[in-house]
Amino acid sequence: MNPIVVPAPHAATHKPNAPPAAQDLRFPPTPPTSTSELAGLTISLQRALRQFPDFPSPGILFEDILPIFADAHLHHDLIRALELHVAEHYGRAERPDVIVGLEARGFLFGPSLALRLGAGFVPVRKQGKLPGPTETAGYEKEYGTDFFQIQADAIRPGQKVLIVDDIIATGGSAAAAGSLVKKLGGTLLGYVFILELDFLQGRQKLDAGASTLLSSQ
Repeated sequence: MNPIVVPAPHAATHKPNAPPAAQDLRFPPTPPTSTSELAGLTISLQRALRQFPDFPSPGILFEDILPIFADAHLHHDLIRALELHVAEHYGRAERPDVIVGLEARGFLFGPSLALRLGAGFVPVRKQGKLPGPTETAGYEKEYGTDFFQIQADAIRPGQKVLIVDDIIATGGSAAAAGSLVKKLGGTLLGYVFILELDFLQGRQKLDAGASTLLSSQ
């Protein structure tokens, strides 16, 4: 009787899943949107602001953005609105490599925005607050000169940089931050603010385009 030959099992053809290709973290996938989404977000954010007259000095109507951060939904809406705003103004061709936030309120939303855009975050701080080698730039205030600093290795030459802060008033501090970006060899794309005091004409001191998320005074 012929022996029964049992064929050897074939080698498994299934291969373990290959590691996913590196994803471009910048402008992470979000559902397609229209200007109506951004408009709706800015309306709800504008309504959340509180106003305090004659603060910090007579004649100034202070716009308080802190209620936005006290509400998780509004906080989320702010970051989403800023993401859409940046995409609308700069697109993919000029998307930033680095978000620079100004002390102190630029720190409230700058890191979250950078994360959404897949960019790095770099703080600009008052003189003496950063360790290691730094670059320094001065700017005029009402009662004298103040100084901003950035760590000397925070931005690599050629990186595209967007500067953010809560409000532009006289423009001096933002202009100083812009000069620091250029000292390090960065390409300054522009400035994004939540609000603006138009009557102070701070934009005139800036050497790159500026935009605001919410309507200005």
